[in-house]
Amino acid sequence: MKPTRNVMLVLCPMLVLGFLYYSSGRLHLCYWGQRSQVDMDSSSSVGRLIAASIVFDKQGFLIKSDGKLPLELQYKYGNLSKGECKPGYSEAKMTSIYPRFVRPASMFLDKTYKRLSKISLYPPPFGIKSQEKIIDLILGQTKNYGLAADLDSMSCKRCIIIGNGGILFNKSMGSKIDEYDVVIRLNGAPVSGYEKDVGSKTTMRITYPEGAIQKLELYEKGSLFVLSAFKPPDFKWLRHMVFKEKLQVSRRGTDGFWKSVARAVPREAADIRILNPYFIQEAAFQFIGLPHNNGLMGRGNIPTLGTVAITMALHNCDEVAVAGFGYDMSKPHAPLHYYEKLKMSAIKDSWTHNILKEKEFLRKLVMAGVIQDLTNGILH
Repeated sequence: MKPTRNVMLVLCPMLVLGFLYYSSGRLHLCYWGQRSQVDMDSSSSVGRLIAASIVFDKQGFLIKSDGKLPLELQYKYGNLSKGECKPGYSEAKMTSIYPRFVRPASMFLDKTYKRLSKISLYPPPFGIKSQEKIIDLILGQTKNYGLAADLDSMSCKRCIIIGNGGILFNKSMGSKIDEYDVVIRLNGAPVSGYEKDVGSKTTMRITYPEGAIQKLELYEKGSLFVLSAFKPPDFKWLRHMVFKEKLQVSRRGTDGFWKSVARAVPREAADIRILNPYFIQEAAFQFIGLPHNNGLMGRGNIPTLGTVAITMALHNCDEVAVAGFGYDMSKPHAPLHYYEKLKMSAIKDSWTHNILKEKEFLRKLVMAGVIQDLTNGILH
């Protein structure tokens, strides 16, 4: 019995120690397991709170944005001298409220345009489908596809789009407007005689046939003529302008157009461009949320030329400003345009545009600091 008793005397303490060790390990594992679970629950709760605070609207724009940039960008731009151009600023601001924004998109069509799949799928105004032959003919004659050598080489460009609104009248914004590197004007809005309010500098004038200046003497010297094509006849019209051919129109002058068009453009082929229709497509379907209509022009799905120009500038300029935008319908007797006596009350419902939805989009840009509104008309 002694050997058995001795074995028991040895085993009992070992069993007790083993039990205690095992128990303490279980307690230890249980404690850390509970703590880890608490940490995970806490972490996921914070994640859910953060996710809940980041809400996007139907178009993908951030709702309730504070307009602030990441700290590294605040530091980058904060160290620049006052008035110095901020490289990539509009892109950074746009991406902060619209994460899907991708900047690279050329202003004008060049000989590589067929590689742009997004515009190859649709006919005008959202693309170039079925217009390739005439576009090739035009581009072969113009031979130039950028702004100008000095502007294209700039590492930072400040652009301003001048709207035609009466809000520009008597604001004396001319000298401020002329400080920008690229000044973009729309349709036939005159400069001569209005320099005090709208400036004298014109880098490009974007238009379509019906909106083009018809009096040759009113064209500014040295500016680019840029076609924004909304329908197939627009390309045929441009071909005549580029090749200096006589335009054949009926007595009514409305073959394929909704009103009379310019018969000539006082520009050499080298100073004529075709606006990339991607900007019409992006503004309409992605930014504003207009009806897609299978990619065809339809009721209320065409953005205004001003919004198209802003979209183009967001892709190609480092800083973007506007002036002369915004209609204050609470003032029916205010001037509609800065260059004529037509009143605000003359605005009628547009078949092609959705002014209210466009204004929502532009308000997002101004409130987030993506663009600067010099005449403060968009938020009113």
